[in-house]
Amino acid sequence: MRFQVNRDVFSEAVSFVVKLLPQRNPQPILAGVLIEADGSGLTLSAFDYEASARTTIEATVETPGTILVHGRLLSDIASRLPNAPIEIAVEDDGSITVRCGSARFTLAAMPVEEYPSIPEVSGSSGVVPADEFGTAIAQVGFAASRDDVTPVLTGVQLEVSGHTLSLVATDRYRVSLRDVPWDGEAVEASALVPARTLLEVGKTFGHAGTIQIAFSGAGDREIIAFTAGNKTVTSLLIKGNFPPVRRLFPEQTEHYAVVSTADLVEAVRRVSLVLDRAAPLRFTFTPDNVTMDASGSEQARASESVDAILSGGDDVTLGLNPQYLIEALGAVKSEFVRVTFTSSDNANKLSPVLITSQTSVDQAGLDSFKYLLQPNLLLR
Repeated sequence: MRFQVNRDVFSEAVSFVVKLLPQRNPQPILAGVLIEADGSGLTLSAFDYEASARTTIEATVETPGTILVHGRLLSDIASRLPNAPIEIAVEDDGSITVRCGSARFTLAAMPVEEYPSIPEVSGSSGVVPADEFGTAIAQVGFAASRDDVTPVLTGVQLEVSGHTLSLVATDRYRVSLRDVPWDGEAVEASALVPARTLLEVGKTFGHAGTIQIAFSGAGDREIIAFTAGNKTVTSLLIKGNFPPVRRLFPEQTEHYAVVSTADLVEAVRRVSLVLDRAAPLRFTFTPDNVTMDASGSEQARASESVDAILSGGDDVTLGLNPQYLIEALGAVKSEFVRVTFTSSDNANKLSPVLITSQTSVDQAGLDSFKYLLQPNLLLR
């Protein structure tokens, strides 16, 4: 096999396919990138049995063939080569040479015959706007659990209903939800996608124009595929029942406060500096402001107030995890934020607060982003 390819195009393609590979793979063969060269150009693929990435690029192919080479090493080499065309060839002894300008690398070939087949996708599909989908992933994905003890909570639930695609994630302490338009088959479908994979999809495809999403497979091999341009990412779905968290969102939201998003973020960051790890931050909402109070070790204390407008009810005092709140405020893409105080039928249970966007002091946001955060018990 022998081909020549543009350095920047090749480097970007290799970087894309290795992104989803784990840093340490228990099977060395899965650290490889499969490169297939034929008359139409190059196809580069990577697969670790759970997620795959594939892209096609143009190249001048002198001798067709297929090679498997260590992905991260090839990516590091390609990104540092001089600005000149790359030539890659298989030598008589089976080694792989990479030439670019005066630079030359010799790499060991990995056994192609031992590499697993890249999954093919065929099934119901639709198209979503890439920018909205990328934003939705960023607004929802961070709320998924990072604890593998409960696998279903480490994923983001995608649900198609009519012409809407919903994204939902939770780690038991918070729930994040966002809807985006779905242009395709008006089917009822759902997929629980690993948050790590979905976040990479959002970063990679967020500016692609549109993204095609396809559901495929059955049983233990259900997969979902995301395609934009010449790139495709597939992911094995997480098995299990995602908790019915939608019912937690309140219907009526009349008791709420409106605060400047940036001002609240900065104040929370400052005041929480004195808090012990995992300790809640005390918030007191009044008609004119919200006051944050914190007490930590070494007798450290801090407090700060930010202008706020409270509507529909009495003053509210509660404790919130400052990091969880900051992450929610970072997901609110508006100048102001609405903090709604929900009610519960159980008088002994703290009711969650609902975080939504607010276009202005008087105007609710136009997007569908919703974030529920469970308050912490204040001990004093």
